[in-house]
Amino acid sequence: MSRKPKLSKVLKTFSQPVFYTGFLFLVILITLTLVIWRTETKTNSQINSIFDAFWYTLVTITTVGYGDITPLSVPGRVAGIILLIFGVAFFAAISGKIASTLFNYERRREKGLLMLKKIKNHFIICGWKPDFENILLGILKANPDLLPEMIVVLNNAGEKCTNELTRNDKFKGIKYVNGDFSDEAALIQAHIKDASRVLILADESNSYSPLEIDSRTVLAVITIENLTPDIYVAAELLNSKFEKHLKLAHCDEIILANDYERNLVVSASNATGISHVLRELITEQTEKGLVIEAIPQEFIGEPYNELYEYYREKGNVVLTGILENTGNFHNRRREALAEAQKNPDMKTIVSNLQRLKSLQSNNPVLAPNDSYIILPHSKAVVIYSNLEPHESEVESE
Repeated sequence: MSRKPKLSKVLKTFSQPVFYTGFLFLVILITLTLVIWRTETKTNSQINSIFDAFWYTLVTITTVGYGDITPLSVPGRVAGIILLIFGVAFFAAISGKIASTLFNYERRREKGLLMLKKIKNHFIICGWKPDFENILLGILKANPDLLPEMIVVLNNAGEKCTNELTRNDKFKGIKYVNGDFSDEAALIQAHIKDASRVLILADESNSYSPLEIDSRTVLAVITIENLTPDIYVAAELLNSKFEKHLKLAHCDEIILANDYERNLVVSASNATGISHVLRELITEQTEKGLVIEAIPQEFIGEPYNELYEYYREKGNVVLTGILENTGNFHNRRREALAEAQKNPDMKTIVSNLQRLKSLQSNNPVLAPNDSYIILPHSKAVVIYSNLEPHESEVESE
């Protein structure tokens, strides 16, 4: 039973064009070697053995001839001419094949059709938008520790995306995969199971309707969560009606871009200047404006007022709240479930499990009271001053 696959594999190898070409090369080389040996050894003092004939034949067919040995007989010279013509044609074909292979490889790489090398803890960006280049620049600026080599872009925008990646030196090293990010095969090609984070943009790579864009986003989140539930997923929606579907799929962060934009326009109609405030709060610069940052471990389990005093002493930052249940929702839910079952009292366990149903990922708690206890997996919501230190001192005076 095991011999059949081996036999078919051998026959398949023999049927390849490379095998035919190599076999033809050997036949011609051996045939002309024998012709020169038989005709030249009688009259040519330079060719005294079959090894001399083989040496002349090999050097002639691989280069442009060997001046120290030349055939004298007519059959020998005809064989030499055939060797020269065949050698030039054969190695020209090989050079062309190599060049074609390299060119095709480069084209496939640019089009994102190659399987990526093994990569871990990388950041996958799914989808494409007309301002994609600025989005990438903003991501790199907001994440100083994120190297371009750790970013994988997955979409079917094709040359629209690759042109943006190749014309900017800051994007050198970013890997591109051409495919539908809602398709499991494309996600596996981008090594989704080894990634740490995924950002899904409202994809405008093709002429999708708003309904199709959000539907593909929901499908992608469901597929990703099924493949690797421990990954952190942030997704952009155009219509808030799809938000409940992403919540059911346990999407860790939902971005309602259109709602934010509409609320900003409505708020600006009151002539309150809120747009200027938000512009200062939401910035790409680290440690400026609104920032979500890790809480020192010694404050976990302690009252909120202690953390507030810690930030107040820094001088250039104000603590405005806490972000609970940060990180991957699947992990937070699993930890909360284990914690809820530790109590020996059955009524308490049931109560804890009921509260578990209302668990929300990245839940903001703004301006809590002083006695609020900071829970594990929480982060601080702080606002850094937009003034330089000397400017702050002048204002205080």
